Amino acid sequence: MSVINVNNVHKKFKVYYDKGQTFKEKLLFKNRNYYEDRWVLKGISFELEKGEAIGLIGENGCGKSTLLKLMTRIMYPDEGTIEIKGRVSSLIELGAGFHADMSGRENIYTNAAIFGLTKKEIDSRLHDIIEFSELEEFIDNPVRTYSSGMYMRLAFSVAINVDADVLLIDEILAVGDANFQAKCFDKLRELKNSGITIVIVTHDTNIVEKFCNKAIWINDGKIGESGISTKVVDAYLNFMNTKKYDGMIEKQEKVNSNEVHHEIEIIESEYNESVEKTIKKEPVADNIAEISGIETEKDKIDYSANRFGLRYIEITNAEIRNKDGIKTTVVKSDEKLGIDIYYQVNKKLDEYVFGMGFYTLDGICIFGTNTQIDRLVIPHSNNKGKIRFFIDKLPLLSGKYILQVAVVDRNGTPMDFYRDYCHFDVINKDRSVGIVSINHKWEIV
Repeated sequence: MSVINVNNVHKKFKVYYDKGQTFKEKLLFKNRNYYEDRWVLKGISFELEKGEAIGLIGENGCGKSTLLKLMTRIMYPDEGTIEIKGRVSSLIELGAGFHADMSGRENIYTNAAIFGLTKKEIDSRLHDIIEFSELEEFIDNPVRTYSSGMYMRLAFSVAINVDADVLLIDEILAVGDANFQAKCFDKLRELKNSGITIVIVTHDTNIVEKFCNKAIWINDGKIGESGISTKVVDAYLNFMNTKKYDGMIEKQEKVNSNEVHHEIEIIESEYNESVEKTIKKEPVADNIAEISGIETEKDKIDYSANRFGLRYIEITNAEIRNKDGIKTTVVKSDEKLGIDIYYQVNKKLDEYVFGMGFYTLDGICIFGTNTQIDRLVIPHSNNKGKIRFFIDKLPLLSGKYILQVAVVDRNGTPMDFYRDYCHFDVINKDRSVGIVSINHKWEIV
């Protein structure tokens, strides 16, 4: 038998574009009162049994909190019905139902009375409410002197002591300290086991997975997915990853290629000035031994710079490409990745050694390799060339990373070394923590 029955609920709000604020403005500028009906909920239906806990998740503005307010009867649906059996206790907004100038003790009586308790019932619960809130020394102070965390403690303590059949919570637990949050969830588990039905609106998917039997993902006023909490959370996070990826791609496509080239030209110009005295335009040598003064020139390299080297060979461009070969700075971890390194030969060397690396924003090396390590011999180019690097799947977790590219001679002398060539974003479905995603499985023995 269901305790909560939400049937085809619709809710709209009037959104005014230029509404007059004063009576005079409303009379003189009637055409300013233009508005449109914005439907926040567009046909929500679900049932909840006694003792179940359900999590409502979704993006900001999707309608989660509106649905919870409809369930508390703070507002009513424009279409559809909501049936709740038993006494309802709610934690919707911080300090809702509290009078700022009244003491904590006085607000306990007022707030509990709103939930339907008599004075005698409140008297019998007063000690438990104050003890749970841990506000004994502040309970007779005006609540306007309370912090947000103290507000939450008092409100939660009242809400769980009114013998409710249904408890509705909207993100309020986010303001408490870690110890009190743990205490609250222990109490919620106790209430859930005793048969109280709980509805939680939250952005914390871990809470939904750990505490709720079921979950509903609300997407643009409609149910995107409902059912077992883990299944719904996975669908929601996959949707958010895809949306984040599409948004980054769209933003990237808006970047003007002329501006990018202009920036590269500025970097090249600045760098050319810094190495002008280092590089002498001479005929191309056939052998490294024919390059005079290399030891002296090595002493002139500024290894602390973001870009440094002798520039006998220089990197003119480096591009990250997705599985379709399109230049990008947003990468999906489960797709093929390519890096194209374009170079120009100023003096022919005995061997070209190209390298690349992935780094965190803190400068920690995640992975690095070069053509010498991988035993790749690059044919000599008279003027310029391109070398490609491929990865079948990029094992990085979601985040922003740094690409490093370099070319050195066979002895490791830097020709053109770019410490921080560009930043790129990785989108990964893996919810593990850290930097890399490692294929794994668990087995119960």
